[in-house]
Amino acid sequence: MLWAAEKQKKPLMRKLFIFSIALLAFFAVITQFILMFQNRAEGAGETILRFFSYFTILTNSLVALYFIYKTCWPETVSGFIFGHRSFLTALTVYITVVGAVYQLALRHIWNPAGMQKWVDELLHTVIPLLVIFYWLSVLKKSSLQWKDTPLFLVYPLVYLVFVLVRGAFSGFYPYYFINVTDLGLTRVLLNSLVLTLVFVVLSVIFTALGRWYSKNNSPVKS
Repeated sequence: MLWAAEKQKKPLMRKLFIFSIALLAFFAVITQFILMFQNRAEGAGETILRFFSYFTILTNSLVALYFIYKTCWPETVSGFIFGHRSFLTALTVYITVVGAVYQLALRHIWNPAGMQKWVDELLHTVIPLLVIFYWLSVLKKSSLQWKDTPLFLVYPLVYLVFVLVRGAFSGFYPYYFINVTDLGLTRVLLNSLVLTLVFVVLSVIFTALGRWYSKNNSPVKS
């Protein structure tokens, strides 16, 4: 009886954990939007466009949507992007880059206070760590395939093209290391190449780690 009760608790606790990540991500993104809107220097339309020009916001929004999906439909649905065998690994790579770039390149350039500080930590530290923990603990890593790894680059490359093209017309660049106005196109392209290599290396590491894990452990269904 006790064994059966414990067995039933595990799926419930996992579902609560997944739902908690979704709630935190939604809370952080929505609160960040409110804070940005309250302190805007531009019109409402431009502020919204700028808000969704941040890789951090887009990626945390993807996290929120994915984990809501996993809460409502825990079984993988073939044919839907969130149900693709490698989507969670790709998402983990993206949110890891969000956390790593912030800690290494952005944390030192500003010092938020109050609610902004709490939201900042959620977006760049807490949520990335929770997603990585989820990936490590429950992903069915045996499904990872090397041929999927190049697809991981589609999202960051599309994002890069979007912000560079939009920046050329609007003059707004969400991050200093891709600011063509201040750094010049050559330096920005070099910085972009470095970031692309970061995505490539992390994609290979996560895929290799997942495939190694599947060979040495019984996979756990996500």
